[in-house]
Amino acid sequence: MLTHLHPLASTLVAVPGLAQRFHHEAFSYYHRLSAVLQFVTANVATPISLGAAAKLAGLERKYFSAFFHSKVGATFTEWVRILRVSRAMELMRHHDYSIVRIAFAAGFRDVRTFERAFKRCVGVSPRAYRASVRPEHDKCRESHD
Repeated sequence: MLTHLHPLASTLVAVPGLAQRFHHEAFSYYHRLSAVLQFVTANVATPISLGAAAKLAGLERKYFSAFFHSKVGATFTEWVRILRVSRAMELMRHHDYSIVRIAFAAGFRDVRTFERAFKRCVGVSPRAYRASVRPEHDKCRESHD
């Protein structure tokens, strides 16, 4: 069993309202989920399918989907999306990358999907968030996004 969450997963608390929404302790309690957590957080920037996660957990795809949702409080796809938004937030806090580069580095396959997911999770656009955490860098990056 895991005694702590992966560092990326622990950044979920930075996303408004998520700490109350998900059952993070499920990843420590259920060994099938701890393996999935480790894999997904290590590979968040790459495509991750429900089928691959189910196989890793040793469960049939449909059963894994229901098991994951009942234990974590979100669908697997929604949870991966939240991890990717959290990764994007981390990148914006620490690096002066363009929004496009951040989107792809966080695992999104297109910028529009990233912008919609980010705004849905955080409540502001990626540009507005970056301006709030790195205002000095936003002025010089604006023309490059």
